Amino acid sequence: MLDGVYRVAEATGVVGLGFHAYNILKRPSGLSWLNLFYAAPVGAPFALTLAGFFGRCAVRVGRAGGRLATLFGVPAGRLLTAATAAGIAGTVSEAGLLHFRGAYHDPAMYLPVSIPPVTAGLLGATAVAPKSVPRAPVRGALWATAALGVAGVGFHIYGVSRNMGGWRNWSQNVLNGPPISAPPSFLGLAVIGIAALALMDRNDA
Repeated sequence: MLDGVYRVAEATGVVGLGFHAYNILKRPSGLSWLNLFYAAPVGAPFALTLAGFFGRCAVRVGRAGGRLATLFGVPAGRLLTAATAAGIAGTVSEAGLLHFRGAYHDPAMYLPVSIPPVTAGLLGATAVAPKSVPRAPVRGALWATAALGVAGVGFHIYGVSRNMGGWRNWSQNVLNGPPISAPPSFLGLAVIGIAALALMDRNDA
């Protein structure tokens, strides 16, 4: 049953990606910076696909008591590490696009496009050559990315309060201000990355 639920999540994300792409392309000028800024967020639905994929992996690892050698024919730790790197890279792209829309008016807006890319690069290198990359800097980068996911919620809450009417006009400003639910994506992916490294140390390296 769990596997079926996660498959539905994966499919929903793919279908949502298609709807969001259609929403962008049907507008005047089609694929343009203006439409990427203000139309449906193009990469957001794929987070559901990632969630479903990681959920399916968690079920398989859990059934094996954490000692599963492979997932879908690939070493478990390396697959999850690579998928986490890809997920962080995609999240960075979305954050970079929307923060560019905001003209990087606050120096803190540069953090999501500086720390997580380093994390994604270290994770990708670890997935390719697990014995060549020291674990300490990778874990350090993951913890920094996790902290950024928590801090980002505070920054976005503050961003909502800066809109006209502040929280007294919350019903409008929550929709028009920076999305409060977006930064925890970094937290979730960082936690998965930490778990993937632990699994790699146990089974693959």
